[in-house]
Amino acid sequence: MRVNTMKLAVVVLGVFGWSMTLSSATQVGLGDKVLVFPYETDFSFVALIPQKEMGLKAFTLCMRVATELPEERQIILFAYRTADYDELNVWREKDGRVAFYMSGDGTFFHLPPLTTFRTSLCLTWESRTGLAAFWVEGKRSTYQVYKPGHTIRPKGTVLLGQDPDKHLGGLEAVQSFVGEVTDLNMWDFVLSRSMIQAWHYGHKVPKGNIFDWATMEYELSGNVMVVDDD
Repeated sequence: MRVNTMKLAVVVLGVFGWSMTLSSATQVGLGDKVLVFPYETDFSFVALIPQKEMGLKAFTLCMRVATELPEERQIILFAYRTADYDELNVWREKDGRVAFYMSGDGTFFHLPPLTTFRTSLCLTWESRTGLAAFWVEGKRSTYQVYKPGHTIRPKGTVLLGQDPDKHLGGLEAVQSFVGEVTDLNMWDFVLSRSMIQAWHYGHKVPKGNIFDWATMEYELSGNVMVVDDD
């Protein structure tokens, strides 16, 4: 397995009034690659650069994820934050449930546990009805109604591996992600059941118009590795 370990000089940037440490080099494309977060840290993350502004009234977010962290350990799976709000955060909670939050209280789902073996995980939501669901291995959870009429705000920062603190961008090791992430894609609409199932099985689907794994722009910081998807 060929490993590309990034040890880059970093710069401290003020982003929307809070501080983050970001890599100074933007890279493009993660096709046939896996992001490995090998250790619990308060400094390792990947910043994702969206292809379009994330002012959203609907979305589908998909990724393949694996972790050996115990179920009682909280894990951040995806974090999108603007200056004052956690616009879209996806968590595995301490009780094992998976939840997502949009600018306030979240909604919680009982899903099959995340394990050392890769899980295909998708999340869909649309503002008009508020219908939200997780999809595991192409199978949909029960719908929940969550924040109908809400709009996700644009001009934020997306991180994998860490949850940025509200005030200073301070990161907490006890919430960090440890494991592997690959094939993360995001659309500004709700994919149909057939499209989500096609993505799960590795078939061709429309490219994510917010994030497309194969052409993704991203920045690495800390102990994150990019490895071949063997």
